[in-house]
Amino acid sequence: MAGSRVVIVGAGVVGAALADELSARGWDDITVIEQGELPAPGGSSSHTPGLVFQANCAKIMTQFARYTVDKFRGLGCYFPIGGLEIATTPARLTELHRRQGWLTAWGVDGMVIEPDECVQLFPLLDRDQVLGGLHVPTDGLAKAVGAVDAQLSRAQDRGVRVLEQHEVLDIRTVGDRVTGVITDKGQVPADIVVCCAGIWGPKIARMVGMNLPLTPLAHQFAWTGQIPTGQREEAVHPIVRHQDGDLYYRERFETLGIGYYGHRPMPVDVDDILSVDAAEGMPSIQPFTEEDFAEAWRETNSLLPATRETKIEEGINGLLSFTADDMPLLGESPDISGFWVAEAVWATHSAGVGRAMAEWIADGYCSSFDLHECDVNRFEPHQLAPEYVHTRVCQNFTEVYHVKHPLEPIQEPRPLRTSPFYARQQELGAYFLEASGWERPQWYEANAGRVRDVPQPDEWVAWYWSPISAAEARTTRENVALYDMTSLKRLEVGGPGAFGFLQWMVTGDIDKPVGSVAYCLLLDEDGGIRGDVTVARLKPRLFLIGANSNLDFDWLRRHLPANTWIRDSTAGTCCVGVWGPRARDVVRPLITIPGYLGTVPVTALRSSYLDEPGWELCTTADMGAKLWDTLWEAGEPHGVIAAGHDAFTSLRLEQGHRAFGTDMTFEHDPYEAGLGFAVDEGKDFLGKAAVLRRKENTERKLCRLTLGDVVMGKEPVYDGETCVGYVTSAAYGYTIGTAIAYAWLPARLGEPGQTVHIGYFNRRLPAVVVAEP
Repeated sequence: MAGSRVVIVGAGVVGAALADELSARGWDDITVIEQGELPAPGGSSSHTPGLVFQANCAKIMTQFARYTVDKFRGLGCYFPIGGLEIATTPARLTELHRRQGWLTAWGVDGMVIEPDECVQLFPLLDRDQVLGGLHVPTDGLAKAVGAVDAQLSRAQDRGVRVLEQHEVLDIRTVGDRVTGVITDKGQVPADIVVCCAGIWGPKIARMVGMNLPLTPLAHQFAWTGQIPTGQREEAVHPIVRHQDGDLYYRERFETLGIGYYGHRPMPVDVDDILSVDAAEGMPSIQPFTEEDFAEAWRETNSLLPATRETKIEEGINGLLSFTADDMPLLGESPDISGFWVAEAVWATHSAGVGRAMAEWIADGYCSSFDLHECDVNRFEPHQLAPEYVHTRVCQNFTEVYHVKHPLEPIQEPRPLRTSPFYARQQELGAYFLEASGWERPQWYEANAGRVRDVPQPDEWVAWYWSPISAAEARTTRENVALYDMTSLKRLEVGGPGAFGFLQWMVTGDIDKPVGSVAYCLLLDEDGGIRGDVTVARLKPRLFLIGANSNLDFDWLRRHLPANTWIRDSTAGTCCVGVWGPRARDVVRPLITIPGYLGTVPVTALRSSYLDEPGWELCTTADMGAKLWDTLWEAGEPHGVIAAGHDAFTSLRLEQGHRAFGTDMTFEHDPYEAGLGFAVDEGKDFLGKAAVLRRKENTERKLCRLTLGDVVMGKEPVYDGETCVGYVTSAAYGYTIGTAIAYAWLPARLGEPGQTVHIGYFNRRLPAVVVAEP
């Protein structure tokens, strides 16, 4: 037998893809359990309209879609008729240029075209309303039911068992491992269970005590009567998005399918969704509510005048899976070994997800895709609360087609997490954005009087910007400033095995005296960067880890030996960064014995993203307000200010410090990311052999660019007319007087002095590769 005993729960388009991909890797004991009758068992895959639009701000989602397009074409389950996103307002037309930039950056061809070209591609459009469009030739229609059938057939040819009309009643576990799946027709033994149950996913996950942050919502889709076009093929013209109207369209011979996101959110409790046996029809389809579709029909009649001569013949309120951050839920349970999920995945991305999950399960990591944005363990505890998930998914539904700024914070529910400094920050006029639920100051109105001449960015960059940030950055460089660093994750690792465990997990040597701090990386088995961390040795067997997110906590916890413990101390602690040339003048008089700042017990770390003298000062949450007040009182004679995250980002980029999740992710290795200095090749660590192999074959490089205009990140970078990479972080360097961007480029373009161009909406901005500071 090759591989473990695997049971896949759900034979929709995701479960079928996983069965196909995993069996193709030689695993030969795979069972697919489906409650309905195949190939249309009654879940979301059975009613999906099948539109595949590949444009997405998240690189991983476009990559999933690209793989799905290629695979479905090979299976004969795809109409490559192209996609057309139209603009009926100037703001939307501008947004289409941004979306075209994402496509180009992620490797998909697309072009913004003129109104006449839009009408040529889709003749039903009213030419007078269209300002332009984004045409993607490889977009099209996926035949989801056909894809289920084709992929399961291939899997069955390799020996995969498919048990249809079997309802899952429970998941059997022994200790913290899965051992089988109990159905209404008996038990199926398993070492690995993968939940691909779609809208029923939370119900299946509950069987092992897992809280899956997913909510099904009803989405309206309708078919018109005949529109006399003489069309004899199912689909000839592109699929169309009219995002200004929250609408999309697809052909079916001489009728038109209309999808609508402009109606009220209609969440459904998973326990109210009937099983296939209990439902009269498809349990994923609810009755069509015509009153909710009225505006969609009026807008359609306006944009597509030919529809005025017909009517809506049929419609559904079809259930789809939504999450709090609009991303899929992939990965293994944090508590039950062997229980995996592949949820909140639409047909557009299904085959790509199947490939990624197969690699992850079989190899222990995914080499084809960077999954950090999709990992089910990314959430903070409050983000798993049912009320939070409900509020977020309803808001996300209403904003599916909105123009979203990269810095745009969630509006509700807020505030959720506030540091002990929150009241003081409000008094200083803090403008708050949100980070992992924390209210994080972006700048402070109290510093408005410090503003001098500041270059004015364009309208897009200025959405969540203030010239005050420039004053805060300059004051940090010239004097001293307080930064609220509470939102950064803090982990404690202790026990007899703590040193040996961390020495293996991180790339740096932490065999240092108590009181030492080391900047290190966490690597995957393939040498990819899992995260960057600081490791402070507080006691011989106690370490404080400065981490990025819950993924770091999950990664360390999964590798934890029995004689070591780990805990997330973030919520019960707080942190202030005191940085600038006069930081010593503020802090040193307050420290009379180690471990105390005035009356406040602190852990003081000499570390800084800004390369300015100073400390990160951590204490318990109950002493946070006192810590702030003590520093403020001591700092007033030295001109101390509070500074926000916008100034922090500017100063970080001035000094060339990378940020995990933005500048580098799972797909990158330390050497190409410019972090080779954090790798101690003289010691053993997880991923060492793989990363040293990668070191010998570096084909790309994270490069520092300077340019005249500020960009935002995720823009394509061109060498001549060829897209060669994309921007990661970007900001204006207020104290060096130039805009800065970091970008992934071919290694041949990484030498200082090379000129490239950044695609910014419909402009090409010249940028120069410069040396690291």
